[in-house]
Amino acid sequence: MKFPHRRQFLHLATAAAALPAMSQIVQANAYPTRPVRIIVGFAAGGGFDIAARLIGQWLSERLGQPFVIENRPGANSNIGTEVVARAPPDGYTLLLCGNPNAINSTFYDKLTYNFIRDIAPVAGILRGPYVLVVNSSVSAKSGPEFITYARANPRKVNMASQGNGSPGHMVGELFQMMAGINLVHVPYRGSAPALTDLLGGQVQVAFSSLTAAIEYIKAGKLRALAVTTATRSDVLPDIPTVGEFVPGYEASTWYGVGAPKATPAEIVEKLNKEIKDSLADPKLQALLADLGGTAMMGSPADFGKFIADETEKWSKVVKLVGIKAD
Repeated sequence: MKFPHRRQFLHLATAAAALPAMSQIVQANAYPTRPVRIIVGFAAGGGFDIAARLIGQWLSERLGQPFVIENRPGANSNIGTEVVARAPPDGYTLLLCGNPNAINSTFYDKLTYNFIRDIAPVAGILRGPYVLVVNSSVSAKSGPEFITYARANPRKVNMASQGNGSPGHMVGELFQMMAGINLVHVPYRGSAPALTDLLGGQVQVAFSSLTAAIEYIKAGKLRALAVTTATRSDVLPDIPTVGEFVPGYEASTWYGVGAPKATPAEIVEKLNKEIKDSLADPKLQALLADLGGTAMMGSPADFGKFIADETEKWSKVVKLVGIKAD
């Protein structure tokens, strides 16, 4: 090959190599051109659903396309997560993820996907406490009184959760182990049906996300005994932390957005920017504060590190408690 031809060849080769990257940039600039699905692995009405609808509404307004919430409950969010893991990596199928995904990595021996490998972190949304809530018929008015009550009635107090191996279940199991009590676990298919039966008295206690339970607490329909974070909640400043009467206890809930692996980095970055800009809006911050949570700000890499840390933490808890999926 003569030098002029070689130079032309190299020029064309370089241009060809740049085409995919240029195409992705053009695609990201135009994105989204049609409705986007946000898959929620739990039933409508719970904390995950509320968080998804909040961020979906803001993204719809900012990006000019509907962000449609699609509930795929079952298997502690595994069904919904698998849908996203197998979806085309084009930014049009997203996952409302959270600590169930971190728990599932250890709780289930066999999964058809690997959360950290198959889901690309996009952005965190909200972090907040779980709250220990009881039905109004329960005589205990405080956390220590509840522990005394449960010790006097072993295996007679029913504890609702969003499902076997769900965060509410694992948070409750850790509480039982550290407080020296023995409750009967009653799993449901999401926060909403669990809280419905708690309100009706079919079960007596639950560890709920504050996002899902706050309105019932404010209305006096459920009694809050404690929050699970290391510090008290600004929404419930008079409610103690579990750690105040069970030293060393701490847990928190969180929500974020993920996408199928291989989703173009430009689309991930665009979504991250729009989510962060939404979370920086005082109106949305006020809504999150009313729900008892604080906004999570950071890059996709920051969110990925957070997920890895949470997965390691809950792996230790699952092994310590000694519970596995049926």
